Amino acid sequence: MARLFDRLSSKKEKDIQVLRDFISIFCREKHPGRTKDVFPVIDERLRHALGDKDLTLCVDCTRLLNHGTAKLLLCPYDPKPMCKKCETHCYAPGYRERIRKVMRFSGQYLLKHGRLELMIHYFF
Repeated sequence: MARLFDRLSSKKEKDIQVLRDFISIFCREKHPGRTKDVFPVIDERLRHALGDKDLTLCVDCTRLLNHGTAKLLLCPYDPKPMCKKCETHCYAPGYRERIRKVMRFSGQYLLKHGRLELMIHYFF
């Protein structure tokens, strides 16, 4: 088990960054009227992956990012497969469908808004 201050692998950092960005886009576009707070970074290993800039999310999106991040950190596979191709679906009931919805919406959003270079950066 990793010690608290060990660095995350570059793959897990990148996965957390994609999760952060996609949930951020989804929250900004789908929940504009909701009250939002700064996402709390409790685990110091996440500070580098999440970046220094404050991330503001609604309560539902904060819970989703917390859940997704926890599952990424606890993934027993090395190297970690893409969640949709994984044999073990570790997301709690309801969260798996929510993360699919976020990924689908945010990916399409980036493509529609000419951010193809971000999509390439995220997945290659």
